[in-house]
Amino acid sequence: MASTPDSNSVTPTGEKINTLTDKQEELSPTVTDKSEEIQLPDQRGSDLTRSFHYRHASTYRKIFAFIFTANAIVFIVLMCDSGASPLARDAATAASANLMVCILFRQEEFVNLCYEIAVLAPHSWPLSIRRRLAKVFHYGGCHSGAGVAAAVWYLAFTILATKEYVQYGHKYRLANMILAWIVVVMFFIIVISAYPSIRRKFHDHFEAFHRFAGWTSLLCFWLHNLLQARVTGYEWNKPLSYALVRSPNFWFICVTTTCTIASWSRLRRRTIYPEKLSDHATRLHFKYRGMKPFYGLKISDKPLTEWHAFATIPDVDPESGQVNGFSVVVSNAGDFTKKQIMNPTERKLWVRGAPLHGLLYTSKLFRQIVVVATGSGIGPCLSLMYAGATPLRVLWSTRNPETTYGPTVVNAVQRADPKAVIWNTTTRGYPDIVLETYKLVKESNAEAVFIISNPKVTDKVVFGMQTRGIPAYGAIFDS
Repeated sequence: MASTPDSNSVTPTGEKINTLTDKQEELSPTVTDKSEEIQLPDQRGSDLTRSFHYRHASTYRKIFAFIFTANAIVFIVLMCDSGASPLARDAATAASANLMVCILFRQEEFVNLCYEIAVLAPHSWPLSIRRRLAKVFHYGGCHSGAGVAAAVWYLAFTILATKEYVQYGHKYRLANMILAWIVVVMFFIIVISAYPSIRRKFHDHFEAFHRFAGWTSLLCFWLHNLLQARVTGYEWNKPLSYALVRSPNFWFICVTTTCTIASWSRLRRRTIYPEKLSDHATRLHFKYRGMKPFYGLKISDKPLTEWHAFATIPDVDPESGQVNGFSVVVSNAGDFTKKQIMNPTERKLWVRGAPLHGLLYTSKLFRQIVVVATGSGIGPCLSLMYAGATPLRVLWSTRNPETTYGPTVVNAVQRADPKAVIWNTTTRGYPDIVLETYKLVKESNAEAVFIISNPKVTDKVVFGMQTRGIPAYGAIFDS
């Protein structure tokens, strides 16, 4: 998605307008009496039940808990039924299986497949089903749940492998034990650095740990599989290849390695053509084709240390109507984004992986939606608006929209929704964003709300809608 939008639309104040520029504000139609009469209904349940159900017991955490609990049950069953040596092999197999699942849910084609399956549900299906299918973007719970389970399983295997070496010796068991402890250390570096509060505070370090510790683990996993197969072949009096191809670990690690290579094999250095919109935002244009609406792209100027995800917007020639590449909107939200804004010259950036579906792709599940954006959050929404797959109403809260993002962006919003509420926070103050969103839901009879904003505003709108029975979806910031 686009870089983190500005955080202005938090404090509830101001009145509703339907405007593009300060000059147009004077010409804006007055709000109808019907709109002014709309009031927020009471939230459902008590403070305790609302907080637990809509904040703490998120779909992401439910998926994580389900995967980890299922692994815990399997571990207990194996502890009761297995001896030490079979349990060691079972633990290694379980660790490999969980690692494969963990990596699959970071592989672009597999994730896109999950999205495609979810949005196959027709609009004739009950909303209760479609609103749950739209939560497919919580797939990060599978990634983190399987990853933590893999670390625990591998710790169990390593302890048992150490015990086997102490009891029986053998040079292969020694090497296997050393490699196993290296993998355990790498796994726990990844898990600890990925803890949400640590990840947010030291994001660049998190990316470096995740990447290099992951690659180290993968290499050690291969060496471990070869050594383990050698030990098994020694016990069976069979060659290494015989034991290797009969090991589930070997096939699991083949899938895991293929997923990793597939992503990095698409590493390309692409020319970008910046269009500086203001000192707060820029638009980076890519001239190559093949990028459809609803997809995101990872870009970087330091491919081994950091990557930044942005939603793509098709670049349409106003005269011919032909698509000439695509672009991403970047706003000032850190060192990388500031560097892109301050450098308006043609240059090259790295692009990696296949185009990836994002949150807004699930909007196809609904007949009518309301899209809420703050600041540069309008960038991902432009892709949705261009696709025209779902009727929508728009609420965009930002400072000086035309000055900051340019008339092209503003006009694109107005084309998608001629009655779009473009809220200039510089002249009108901050909106009561939950109330304004609710008004658009009632006016348009929308089935769901999608918001692209910073974590605080996203949580505010999603919580405010869900506690009033309206499906609402925002980005996951701890996945």
